Amino acid sequence: MPKGPALWWPVLTGLITLGCGNYCLSLAETYIPSGLAALFITIGPFWMVGTEMAVPGGDRINPRAFLGMLVGLAGAAWLVGPDALSAGFDGNTVKGFLILQLSCFTWSLGSILQKRRPERTNPILVGAIQQFAVGVVVGLLCLIQGEWQVTLSPRVLGAVVYLALFGSILAYSAYLYALQNLPLAIVSIYTYVNPIVAVTLGWLFYREAFGLRELGAMLVIFLGVWLVKKLSVSS
Repeated sequence: MPKGPALWWPVLTGLITLGCGNYCLSLAETYIPSGLAALFITIGPFWMVGTEMAVPGGDRINPRAFLGMLVGLAGAAWLVGPDALSAGFDGNTVKGFLILQLSCFTWSLGSILQKRRPERTNPILVGAIQQFAVGVVVGLLCLIQGEWQVTLSPRVLGAVVYLALFGSILAYSAYLYALQNLPLAIVSIYTYVNPIVAVTLGWLFYREAFGLRELGAMLVIFLGVWLVKKLSVSS
């Protein structure tokens, strides 16, 4: 278990990344559909790369890697854009878009600060500290605001177990491990892969539509991811 700054630093970055970033995402989805949120959040890699260059002492990303990011962005927009845009634009769309940009910024800032920390604490332990700290703070806020409501049922318990195992322990630990060991440009493009996972799971479990557009968009996303990896490593 880390002590001193090595302990408090993950607490701080967790509050910025998970506390602010995920809160803004949840808030945005009270204004706009989840599909539109998935489309807007694909701008996230550009926030991460831009924030890294803006922070004093930050690395300069190979400009050629932006080509791959643009290709991946185009593929993600092609994949989720038609369904998302079918919901139409109204006043809430602007609110949701602005809130999601704040989400992308805080997620990027917290991730970059954690990546640049000299201590090499085990990334799984870092994730545990971050999530525990955010859980305590959010839980206290819920108690203060009188919003603590617990309705236990098999469905609720199953959702909690699933999110704890796959969302928290596996996925977030994998993200922190990648953040510690891979170039930032490569780590940032995970938002392009998320729609692919969502579409694939929707097809597997709910037999949602999967046609030539979905297949073509996935191939474009894979091309963008490959370009970012190749051009980032070659820099």
